[in-house]
Formats: sequence, structure tokens, C-alpha cells
Amino acid sequence: MLTDIVKWKNYKDLDETLKKELDSFTEEDYYEAFYTDLAFGTGGMRGILGPGTNRMNIYTMRRANYGYGQYILQTKKANPSVVIAYDCRHNSRLFAEESARVLATMGIKVLLFDKITPTPELSFAVRELKATGGIVITASHNPPNYNGYKIYDDFGCQLVPDLADIVIDEIAKAPDAFQIDVESFASLKQKGYIEIVDDSIDTAYLNKVKSIRVHPDLNKENFLVVFTPLHGTSSLLGQRLLQETGYSCIPVVEQMVADPNFSTVSSPNPENKEAFDLAITYAKKHHADICIATDPDADRMGIAVYHQGNYVLLTGNQTGAILIQYLAKYRTLKKKGVLFNTIVTSPLGAAIARKYHLDVISTLTGFKYIGEQAKLLENTEREFFFGYEESYGYVVSDFVRDKDSLQALLLCSEVACYYKNQGKTLVDVLEEIYQEYGYYHDHLINITLTGASGAQKIEEILNYFHNEKQSNFQGLKIVAKEDYLLQQRFENNQTTKLALPKANVIKYFLDDGSWFVLRPSGTEPKMKVYISVVTNSRHDSILRSKEIEQKVMELINHIKGE
Repeated sequence: MLTDIVKWKNYKDLDETLKKELDSFTEEDYYEAFYTDLAFGTGGMRGILGPGTNRMNIYTMRRANYGYGQYILQTKKANPSVVIAYDCRHNSRLFAEESARVLATMGIKVLLFDKITPTPELSFAVRELKATGGIVITASHNPPNYNGYKIYDDFGCQLVPDLADIVIDEIAKAPDAFQIDVESFASLKQKGYIEIVDDSIDTAYLNKVKSIRVHPDLNKENFLVVFTPLHGTSSLLGQRLLQETGYSCIPVVEQMVADPNFSTVSSPNPENKEAFDLAITYAKKHHADICIATDPDADRMGIAVYHQGNYVLLTGNQTGAILIQYLAKYRTLKKKGVLFNTIVTSPLGAAIARKYHLDVISTLTGFKYIGEQAKLLENTEREFFFGYEESYGYVVSDFVRDKDSLQALLLCSEVACYYKNQGKTLVDVLEEIYQEYGYYHDHLINITLTGASGAQKIEEILNYFHNEKQSNFQGLKIVAKEDYLLQQRFENNQTTKLALPKANVIKYFLDDGSWFVLRPSGTEPKMKVYISVVTNSRHDSILRSKEIEQKVMELINHIKGE
């Protein structure tokens, strides 16, 4: 650590902004910024902006891009190229240009978007432009002091572990960040190694999004959408998409502005009800039927639905269930359809899918795994039906191999309008689903533990559960345990092999059909606990969920020493 600090302080060409910040550091600041290298996971990296090896800056970006560039060159494809997009965050354009410089200096052609661009459009553009890979600079819905870097393969899918491991190995072998030479952006552009992506990709992408409609000629006369991009990248395309498909749309004007500080919200995350406060104010004023919010890089989407005088925020699991039922009822498939979810997604969507004779495949958390499975369906007797995660990520058609809030925006508008014409709100539809399939209550607990000490506590908590051998604890009757790090399922004193890749995740199944999962966040300093319950009544489901939460949190707090 000390060696790295000295290197940074003595580097004569250090970026002036980073130098000033470094000079103001306290001893604790130095430790947090240099105690480790910023982790490069299976989808890229994400971290706090600033100087240091554990921070997002142009120098950590150089090493990451050098490693990714080596991966691209190892594909041995003729004329390798990479598409690069970026969001509205602090330094996103700078990091995009820095990425372009590193790759182009290595002889890889770069196709760079010239404006903020939704992550799903980047995924689409990789295949549309026949590129070898893709990069998007984003930290999704993290706080304003974060930024991140996600990398894609030639099918527009984030790198799965075996491919990401190649990049990680190459980063480990990369020269010191201060020794990676890069040519100027202007000279590389002049030589043709950097090319700007024109607006035709926007139109091509939106045309594909429009193709997901089931009832394109729906009567939309008395239906109104309030839309907010939460200061993010769908500000340009979201409103355009709704207008071009015939929907009346009221934009939340204050949040249509690309703002890296997300000034009008405490958190730019559509999972949080507070993110809808301004949109709901607009909705009440204009008597809108639905509010739709997308996160800053436009891969996640949340909705608030007008119902009996109030605006009700639906969860990702609830929205997914409604969309699955609508598609299963009304969309025609050419082949046997496959629904994709994850091991922490509510079982409700899968129950609906199976009723309509669809296959269901559950993956690890992370849309890259859904994208990987979608690719495997090509040229088979089955076809992609729908993919989703509980964390507000959906894809209807796999021309995008990532979460796509623009597809979800259009489909949710259609579904809400369709049922309004029948005199129903989406809350009414959800109630009908519960009456048929049971009352599912799915709950997520976020345990925030920041810094080096927080990372250690998360490791201690997960290690306890990995090593825990009891069949019952805290009064919860465990019937099975799945440990994805060991890739084993334990049930009735027998051990079976799990087929999914290794992951630091533990899932417990209880005797009443409930389950809970523990896993670290891959993008934030958090540990997540997922709880899923189904009973014959809403009251009983909520009660049981609270009971499980109380018992699990008592144990976690004990491990934390609280």
C-alpha cells in the first residue's frame, strides 16, 4: 500500500484534480483509497471516484482497459472493434474517451457514442455494428460519488465468469497504470481508430423495441403516462418511444435534465418509493394512470399505478408476474417458450409460466447469466419468452442481452392501457393473480457495511452461514440448503451437486415452502437478504415474512457483534 501511495504522490504527470484531492487526504482516506485494488468482478468494476488504487479514476481505468484490450485481441477476430457508451455521471465522458484511447492505441477500432446512451442500446449496438465487444461507463443507480465500467462480449452480453477471468488475468499482468502509453484522442480519431456512432443506431434500436408490442393498435385515448428518467440516459429516447407509439406522455421536466448529482432525488433508484415523489406530484396534477421511472443508465424500470385514489408502487417481482401473465395469454410464439429468472426471484412468475406450458430456467443473480442462456437457445426447438430479475430488470425480446428499461417502459404502458380499457388497474390484475396462485410476499433487506471493516464483516457473516451445519436455527425449520460457493445442495442428510457456476450465495428452504437467501452485492458495499413467502392470505404472508426477517437478522446482528 505504501509503495502505491508513494508512486501516486511522485508521479509528475498526475491529473491535477486527483493531485489536489490526494494532497488533502487524511490517514484514513489514504487507507481506504489504497488498501486494495478496485475489484474487477465478472461484469466489470464499480467504485467511488477519486485518487488511489481502490478508486475509479483514469489510471485504474487504463489498467482495466489494457486487460480488456488483450482479451479482445485474443479473440483473433479480424479488424477487432469495441463500441463504447456512457451515462450522465461525473467523469463518464472522460472515462469513455480514456477507454477509447487505450484500446485504439492497442490497434482496436473504437465506435464511440457521442452522447449519453442507455445501457441496453449499447448491448444492441454491439451486434448491430458487428463489434467484437462493448463497454459502458456507468454506476447504474449508485450514489453520485460512484462510477463504473461494464464490459460485453460480441453478442452484447456482459462477460460471464470464464471470459471475465481472462480479463482479470490480463489486468493482473498489465503494466503499472502510469506506464501504459496512450495516444491523444484527436490523433487516434484522425487515424480512423476512433469513430463516432451516429443517430441511426437510436432509430434502429427503437424500431426493435417497438416490435415487442402485442396490441399495437390499442385504444390509447384516455390513457396517460408520467415518465421520468431520474436525470439519466433514457431522457432522450424514453419520451420519443412513447410518443412514436401513440401514448400521451407527461415528462417530469426537472428530471429530464442529465444531472450527475441527481439533485431532485435522494437516490436515483426506481426500487425506492422516494424516487417517485416528483413523478407522483405530476401524476396527481394531470390525473395520470401510471408513473414510470428508469434508473440513470436505463436498464432498470419501476412503476407506480393509480388505484383507488392512490399511486401504488409495484415491486420488480409483482411487475414481472403481471407482464408474464399478459405475454403468456396474448402473445403468439413460434416455438416452445422459455422464461428466465434468477435464484432470488419470486417463484410467482415461474408458477404463471408453467401454467401456460412454458419452460423455466433459473440462473445466478446477474443478467449476464440470462443473456448467456438466451444465446444457447439460438437454433434450437425453444425460443426466448421473457427474462427478469427481482431488482427491476426485464427483457422482452433478446435483441438486447441485458436488462432493458425501454422495452419494459413500452410493455408496461401497453399492459396498463389494455387493462384500463377493461376497467381494471394493474393492482386489480395483481390481486386476481394472487387469488389464483397464492399470496406471495417477497422482501429484500439491504445491510450496508462500507469500507475495509464493512467488507470484513460481510465476509464474516457469509462464512458463518457457509459453515453452519444445523438443520434448524433461531426456530426456523430448514429442509434444504444450497451453497453456491461449494456448488452443493444439502437435504435429508444427502449432498447433491448444483449445476450453476460458483457464487458467494447461500439459499435456505423452510418447511412451509418459504425460503431466504444471503449474498453480497456485486456493485455496492452491501449484504443482501432475500425472503420469499407464499400463503393463502396477504396478512399471513406479511406476518410470516416479518417472522423470518426477525430471526435471520437476530443471528446476523449477533455475528456482527451488535
